[in-house]
Order: sequence, then structure tokens, then C-alpha cells
Amino acid sequence: MNRARWHLLPTAPEESFHRTDLPPLLIQILHNRNLFTPSQYEPFLAADERLSTDPFRLSGVSQAVLRIHRALLSGERIAVYGDFDADGITATLVLTQGLALLGASPIVYIPHRLDEGHGLHHGALAKLIGQGVSLAITVDCGIGDIEEVSRARENGLDIVITDHHTLPQNLPPAAATINPKQDDPTLPSAQLAGVGVAYKLLQALLTGTGKEGELPGFLDLVALGTVADMVPLVEENRYLVKQGLRIINNPRRPGLAELIRLANLTPGSLDAEAIAWSLGPRLNAAGRMDHAMLSYDLLSSESLEQGRELAQRLEEQNRERQVLTNDAWTRAREQVLASGADAPLLWVEGEDYPLGLVGIVAGRLVEEFHRPAVVVGRGEEASRGSARSIPEFDIIAAFTENAHLLSRFGGHPAAAGFTLPTPNLAPLFQSLMDRANLELSGCDLRPELLIDVELPLEELDAPTFATIQRMAPFGQGNPTPNILSSRARVADHRTMGNNGDHLRLKLQAGDIAWDAVGFNMGHLADTVTPDIDIVYYLGLDTWGGQEKIKLYVRDFRPSTP
Repeated sequence: MNRARWHLLPTAPEESFHRTDLPPLLIQILHNRNLFTPSQYEPFLAADERLSTDPFRLSGVSQAVLRIHRALLSGERIAVYGDFDADGITATLVLTQGLALLGASPIVYIPHRLDEGHGLHHGALAKLIGQGVSLAITVDCGIGDIEEVSRARENGLDIVITDHHTLPQNLPPAAATINPKQDDPTLPSAQLAGVGVAYKLLQALLTGTGKEGELPGFLDLVALGTVADMVPLVEENRYLVKQGLRIINNPRRPGLAELIRLANLTPGSLDAEAIAWSLGPRLNAAGRMDHAMLSYDLLSSESLEQGRELAQRLEEQNRERQVLTNDAWTRAREQVLASGADAPLLWVEGEDYPLGLVGIVAGRLVEEFHRPAVVVGRGEEASRGSARSIPEFDIIAAFTENAHLLSRFGGHPAAAGFTLPTPNLAPLFQSLMDRANLELSGCDLRPELLIDVELPLEELDAPTFATIQRMAPFGQGNPTPNILSSRARVADHRTMGNNGDHLRLKLQAGDIAWDAVGFNMGHLADTVTPDIDIVYYLGLDTWGGQEKIKLYVRDFRPSTP
């Protein structure tokens, strides 16, 4: 029943609790996030400008600003070349609307996920050159496109690269390259998303122009792209997302306001989780199902009527995406179970896997089986795939080792995409499997459930929730704190949902009854005992317009004497 390895994090040193008047629970969680002194606590909790970096500390920013200002002064045609996910879409809009403040009218180019794939493409760059573009600025892409940048340069097109993906051995010959991975990894900007990098470039461009006051108006886009791309919400990302959420909760963009309404979300109570689970997937749906320009147009729409129309179209695409994803996931899961789910690396391929959904399916395989997963949409001549991984296995390093088999690839240690000739599928599979066998041999391939604190259910109250919320926004790098309550008394339990997929518990603590829900745990209903040890996080249930604290179950097991 219990797949996860429970790991209760060590108690903070005794002296930590005497250095400040912060609640002990908060000090413990801060300690778990590697924050050990009061001088670190306060900036983290405030998440204010102190976490922001001078944009000129990023390598390449000065050169980029000089080249862009030269283009602005001489009236050159400028293009912004983006990407088709939520990070790339928001980054494209940040830079396009930012350049408009400086008098430019940039051409926007976002590649088609299925027809072109991620990154720069010769045909697209040639088209821009034909339109008279002499400077293209990439967002969320370009760092690995050496050949494309070289040919563009030979044809009179300068390229400024802004990206955050893993660096190749050699950088493209761009006019300037901005990527936080070139810089000191201890800088607050080290883990910016693509939209964060675009924002820092805009911040540098507006310095000294008298238009710096316009910058906060872009932070809703920065928060959307940063959370959706699942980069760590620490350091500068924490500041950008916290400030951006304030704008999202009072949305100024008609299209975003309509998207929030259709998602049945309530402005004023939106958090990072609402982006990660609701708004982000909707924005990504456009690129997965058709073309990402729908999401771009939605976010840039200026009228309520247009925003409503585009939001409705996006909502329909998202519903279609959900149906197709569930179908593809069911097939992939069956294929994994048939071939052996205990393999060190999961490999799924087929002609009927929609290319826009392979990343989602790979992610779900990792969630269920805790192994690196590769899902491939096989074509007659060329195939495309997506991979997701676990902390113990660097998937981008594995693809780098097999670069000779791939037409193109890119990504992060935990996620990557690739294209290759179909005959190379078999050798790639064998090479990845060999590497996984070597690196994961002897590893306990069960997910590790990190527990922040053990707390008796009787001590749980509303102030506990308020204390934990001071750590928000939550996400990668700063997860919602997990609490362990031992020997919790189960007053009632039942399944819920159309197919009994979920588990509902009522836990008794003295005179107080707590509602708890375990999503996708309905199959564990028969394992519930009168007393359980339960790991959960706290959240607000706003059903029926009333707010109520609820326990969201991570895992549970029968209590032992």
C-alpha cells in the first residue's frame, strides 16, 4: 500500500528557536529550506526587492542592451522569437510589449509545436529575413541552435539569445547570449525561467529611460510563466511570483480575467497552485492542440469581448486535451505494465501518441512509477519524444551522451525533448537503458516523501495554517510543508468521485473533526484502519463560497503500537 519512503527531516538546532520570536513551527520549516539565521529568514518571508538582482549582473545583458538600442535608434526591424509553452508565450509577450514602450513594433514568431518543434529553425529565420528583420531576440530558446544562428548571421540577421535551458559545450555565435546558467549559481537570478530572463532584459532596457515604472505591470506574465515552467520558487523567482500574484488576483488583462472565470477560480484567492494546476495547463493547451498564438493573443487582448471569445476557444481546446491525454495515458500505462514496470527506465512508443501530449504522459509515468520515462511519437522517417526524470537520473546528460543519434534535443536534468531519425530509436533505447541500469543500480526506486514536522492532530488549528502560509508562494524548491500526525483516529472513510477514484477521511481529534482527502487514493480505501499515521499538507477548501481548512493526504499507513 505504501510505496513512498517517509523521511522526517531533522529537528533544527535548539539555539535556532531562541534567536528570533518567530513561531517554532515556522523556524523548523525555514531550517528545512536551508535557511538557518534570522538574517536569512526575513528577506525570504518578505519576498521583496531584496531578492531582486541588478539585471546587468547577468552575463550578456550589457551587450544585448547595446545591440537592441542600436536597432531602436536606427529603426531596424526587430523580431521576438518565442516558444510554444506557457513560459515561452509569456516571455514573448513581456519582451514584445516592453519593446513597444521604447517605440518598436516587433514581429512575433512562435513556432508550431508539431510542425517545427522547440528552438530556432532555418525556414522561420529565412522568413524573418525576407520581412526585413535584421535583429531577432529569442526567449526561452536558442541556446543550443549553433547551426541556425551561424547561418542567420551569414545572411545578415543578428540574434540576441535569452534562454535558461542547459548550456551546450559551445555557445552559438550570437550578438549576445543571456542565460543564468552562464553565471554564478549563487546569484538570486540563477534559476530564472525563460520569462524571468526576458523580464531582466526588459528591466535593463528600461533603465534610465524614465519608463521603469512600467515594469511591475509585466509581473503577472512573469508569475504565470515561472510557475507553469516549474522552476524553483526561491530567491528572485520567489519575489517575482509573489508580486505577480498580486496583479493576477486583480487581473488587468481581459483575456486573463476571462480565463480565470472559465476555470472557476476566484480572484483574490489565487495562489501559485492555481497557476500550476489550472491556468498553466490551459495556456499550454493551445500549443499542444493547435498553435500557441491563441494563448498569446488571449493574454495580449485588450477588449473584454475578444478576451471572452479567445478564452472560450482555449477552454474548449483544454477539454479536448484532457480527453486525449487520458486516452494516451491509459495506453502508455498498459504498455509499461505489459513490458515490466520494474525496469530502471520506462520506454513507451507508438504512432498514436499525440506529439503535443507526450511530455504530460511521461510526467504521469514518473509520478506513478518513480522512474525516468521516455514517450515517443513514432513517425515513418522521423520520431519525436519527450522525457521526464527523477533526481537520481540526469536525463539531459543521457541525451547529450547520445547526441550522435539525435537530430536535435534540449531541456533540463529533469525534462527534455528530442527529435531523431526513426531507425535510431532502437539504439537510443538500448543506450538509455544501459545508462539507467548503471546509474540506478542499487537505488531504492521509491519516491521519497519529505516530512517537515511531526504534529499531533490535537495541536492543529487555524493559526497553524496561518503560520505555514507565511512561507508562500509554494512550488518547486519550496513545496507546501508536509505534516505527520501519528495515531490519528479515523471516524469515517469512504470513496468519492465518479469512479470512486478518491478517498475521503474524517479524522477525530478530541472535540474537533478534520476533513481529509486523498486524491487518486480510492483504491486504498480497504487499507484504512481505525488509527493511522498520516502525512498531509494544509489547504483551504472554498466549496460553496465558504473557506474551510482541509487536510490533503500525501500518504498514510496503519499505526503501530
